[in-house]
Amino acid sequence: MSPAEQLKIMKSRTEKFIGEAEILKRLEAGKTLRVKLGVDPTRPDLTFGHMVVFQKLRQFQELGHQAVLIIGDYTTRIGDPTGKSETRPVLSEAEIEENAKTYLEQAYQILDPKKTEVRRNSEWFGKMSFLDALQLSRRMTVAQMLARDDFAKRHASNTPISIVEFLYPLLQGYDSVMLKCDIEIGGSDQLFNMLVGRDLQEQEGQPPQAVLGMPLLVGLDGEKKMSKSLGNYIAFNHGAKDMFGRIMSVPDTTMWVYYDLLLLCAPEEIAELKAGHPMEAKKQLATRLTDKFHGAGAGTKERAEFENVFSKGGVRTDMPEFAWEAVSGGAAEVGIVDLLAATNLFPSKKEIRRLIEGGAVKIGEDKVSDPALKVTKPAGEWVIQAGKRTFVKVK
Repeated sequence: MSPAEQLKIMKSRTEKFIGEAEILKRLEAGKTLRVKLGVDPTRPDLTFGHMVVFQKLRQFQELGHQAVLIIGDYTTRIGDPTGKSETRPVLSEAEIEENAKTYLEQAYQILDPKKTEVRRNSEWFGKMSFLDALQLSRRMTVAQMLARDDFAKRHASNTPISIVEFLYPLLQGYDSVMLKCDIEIGGSDQLFNMLVGRDLQEQEGQPPQAVLGMPLLVGLDGEKKMSKSLGNYIAFNHGAKDMFGRIMSVPDTTMWVYYDLLLLCAPEEIAELKAGHPMEAKKQLATRLTDKFHGAGAGTKERAEFENVFSKGGVRTDMPEFAWEAVSGGAAEVGIVDLLAATNLFPSKKEIRRLIEGGAVKIGEDKVSDPALKVTKPAGEWVIQAGKRTFVKVK
């Protein structure tokens, strides 16, 4: 493939490509590019928002270039201030390590592990002296940092900004110096941090990296960036049932963005899908994405279950089953909240009460409206529905 053809593929589905001419020259010289993507293990799961940048990195692998995945075990101790209106909570070393455990397993659902160089930035930051850190901090001014939109807003509103947050862009940029990267990939909200890397490389006498700013994936609410803190996300590790159901909750207008950024569909295919019924298009989207993470056939199975529940008024045929003794503690009578909490299918008793008060819990056909309701051992079995997607059988 010619350098010009490669460049066209690299630019596809990006919002910003800074340093394009420099990359073309390196391609024309026959250079294998080192392409960096960094992820901080602030939480244990990767989301579909990460999928956008991981798929771009995979594209570089397919073009024959070197993917460099940085697990930011050191930068996580600061927390990326991008888009944050307040200082992030500090994670312990143990929490960071626990979160990082499954990152590679999840990342390799997209990336080719044989073509991925994995590094942790504690490799170099863990060896830095305090004097080294001071020398690095000299590289930028407070005025330059306050040029960042999120810092500027916090400063104008007298919201605290810790000095250590100012260091984060410098640390991210220094990763590029240590790895001699040619390109860095990130969300479009990362442009400031990635450009710091470009500046630091020039100061070190290195060829500066190009910067690829990728679109930010909209979450399930159809409005805000996908975020675990907002609850509008789909994780790589969500079960097939939950993943399918969450995708089906995406607004129709957002669905086409998912076809484009997650399934990488051609405009002609999306236009053809738009000409049909939106419900069918959404079922196809959910089926294909569920298959991608859970294997061929998983999406088709979940579609059949979904249609049975929502189109035919049935119940799921693969719901978890519990013996009365297991969820009642052996008591003859137990509160409905305690019973459902004992299944470990809900994040908290507070969430169960919220579902009951919202009229979203039924035992058989009978709606439960009182969180204080006590129930006795069923003569045969119950099917309890909580919310749209959770069904439980108690025998």
